[in-house]
Formats: sequence, structure tokens, C-alpha cells
Amino acid sequence: MVTVHTLSEHDDQLRSDGRWAVVERIAQSPHMKTSQRLCQFLYYVSECAIRGVPEEATEQQIGIKVFGRPPGYNSSEDSIVRTHARLLRQKLESYYAQEGATEKIIVEVPKGHYLPTFRSRNEKDSAQEKAGWTAQAVRRTKRVRMAILPGRRWVFGVGLAVLVLAVGSLLFFWHEWHQSTVAESPVQVFWSPFLTGEPPIVIYSNAVFTGNSTNGLRYAPQEDTSKPEGTNYVDTYTGIGELASVYNITRLFDAHHANFILKRSLLVTWDEAESRNLVFIGSPAENTSLRALPAMRDFTMVATPDSSGVVNHNPAAGEQALYSRPEHPLTTDYAILALVPGMHPNKHMLIFSGLTTFGTQGAVDYVCQPETAAELLKKITGPKGEIRPFEAVLQTTIRGGVPTETRLVTIHVH
Repeated sequence: MVTVHTLSEHDDQLRSDGRWAVVERIAQSPHMKTSQRLCQFLYYVSECAIRGVPEEATEQQIGIKVFGRPPGYNSSEDSIVRTHARLLRQKLESYYAQEGATEKIIVEVPKGHYLPTFRSRNEKDSAQEKAGWTAQAVRRTKRVRMAILPGRRWVFGVGLAVLVLAVGSLLFFWHEWHQSTVAESPVQVFWSPFLTGEPPIVIYSNAVFTGNSTNGLRYAPQEDTSKPEGTNYVDTYTGIGELASVYNITRLFDAHHANFILKRSLLVTWDEAESRNLVFIGSPAENTSLRALPAMRDFTMVATPDSSGVVNHNPAAGEQALYSRPEHPLTTDYAILALVPGMHPNKHMLIFSGLTTFGTQGAVDYVCQPETAAELLKKITGPKGEIRPFEAVLQTTIRGGVPTETRLVTIHVH
């Protein structure tokens, strides 16, 4: 639990430092005061910088002191510090672009670091530079006017007006074309609920196995959650398709200047997840968080010793009741792709659940490509342009151990 910031035993040093006053103004600004975690992050790392103790502003120490992680936690698997550092940089940029535009001291958190830097905004040099630009512009204008014969000035004026009008028209039409191109991107339209507002939580598969990599791993019994003493449990593996999926989603969010919080399934806390949009990557067999949610009603997965498949509980005319994949060789896989209501009103859950890791990767690829995303939007867009909840089955072709093509098999729109 994050607590309200209180000054340490070094409070006199901080209060007497002008940099700390800037930090407090930033934390109390509309950009920051609604996020207690980010404020606590800013206070902690700023105090470390002002006191000159950078060794206390490591990712491990921030996770423990600010976010309540236990000592020795694995920061490479828990990205909470990196995610909030990225959000803090964005909040600082917004602050200095608006109400902090006149601040004399600029606070920055350099990329790849957590210790903030404080630099002075040199307004005098900026004003002189602007004055220099203005003087140069005046001198150039005078030279142009002197070079024009008095009798030809009206010709120059008309030509200049035409040129300005032409350039303005080109800029206007380019802007309209650019805006329409961005707005018409089917990938952006499909992902729009997850690209705006609070960052969603992306939850990837994190199955629990017993055994070891030498003698073999097998799924731990789903009902055995107590992890008794002496049992060798392994929870540090995920599929290559899940890895590729997270990479594709990262590229998508970066392209739209958006953020998400990445969690492995076993680390998800439901008090945090219930108020956010959620993205699940992986089948219920590996993504334990997905098993806890009664998210899908039309399609579920089944596994037998002989085959695995997707069960269609409400098959329409022409639809199969079971979509099963071949075992040997594995040339085809199926996945459930679903957009369903979230745990909180006005929130969403997006599910990519393949029978194998290849099906999961194919499902994510399907909604990250403009052509296939457009195909899906035609099926799920309502009469008023709204995106309706749905459950769908996708089929992925596998060649050489790589998912190469994914197509929509059937879809139920709710």
C-alpha cells in the first residue's frame, strides 16, 4: 500500500532547497495529484537526488520503498518501476508544457535512469535568441524591399499573396489527409479503448510446473494452490508465442504514444485489475488469471490425451461444434479471440487464447495487421459505429515451427 509522503530525518535540508519546492508544486498539480503512486515515486527519487544518495534510487530500492515489493523481489519480471517511470516522464512533460511553463527549474527523469536531474531554464538566453531571429528577419525584409523596383512592387505583392495562398492550401489539405489517414486506421480503431486513459494491464501466461528442466516439467495440478513444503514448483516459463505477442503489442502502443502495465499471470492483484482494461495473452492452461474469470460463454477449450480443441457451445448453421487441431505434425492451431466486458463498468477485457503458443501469437498478429483488423471491424461494428463485444475462433497455419497465416473461422457478436 502506498502512503502519503512524509519528509525524512533530512526534512530541514529538503525544505531549504529550492528544488524541493518545485517538486512539491509538480506533485500538487492537476497532472499528478490524482495519482498517489506517481507522487510518491517523484518524492522518493527527488529526495535521493537532493540528498546525493543515488544508490538508494535503484529499481530494486524504489520497488521496495515506494511500491511495497518484498526485499529481493525479481525486478526483471515485475515491471512496475519501469512502467511508472515512463508515466512520470510523460506527466513531467505535460506539466512543463502547461502550468509549469514559467518554472525556473526543470525536473527531468532521463530515460534509462530513475534519479531525476534539475536544470535551470535560461530565459535570458532564450529571449536574446528570439530577438536575434527577429532582427535578422527585419534586415532580410528591408533588403528584399530595396531590391524591388518601385514600379514593380504591386507585382511582387500579388505574387507573394498567391504563393502564401498556395502553401496554405497545401498545408491544409495535407493536414486533413493526415488526420483522415490516422482516424481510418483499423488497428487504432480496434485498440482505441486500450490506447487512451489509464494504462491497461497486459497479463501473459505464467503456468506452474512441477519437476525440473533435466527430468522434465509437467503442469502442476490446478487444484493444488497451497504449494506444500518439499514440492519442486517452477513458475518462470512462458511460451515463445506469448513473448512475440508482447513484443507486437509494445510496438503498437509505442507507435500511438500509449503505455501499458505488463504482468505475469501469477503476480496479478485483482484490486488493481478490477478498475482497468485487461489484455490476456495465453490459454487458461498457462494463464491462471484467465481461469478465475467467467469471461467467455460461447467458446471454451478442451484437452484430451488424444487431441485439443475449441468447443462451440452454441453452433449456428454451418458451424462446427468442435475445432480440433492435429497433434503430429502440428500444422494447424486454433485460438479464441474475444472482447468482453471488464470487471468494472465501462472497462474491457481482450483475450488472446491459443490452444498452443502459436495460436496465441497468431491471434495477436491478426488484430495488429491493418487488413485483418479491418476484416474483424466489419463484423463487430454496430449501426452507430460502436465496437460490440464478441467471441471468435481463429485458425492459424504453422510452417517450420512458425505461425504464418491466421484467418477468421467463426464469430459470435453479443
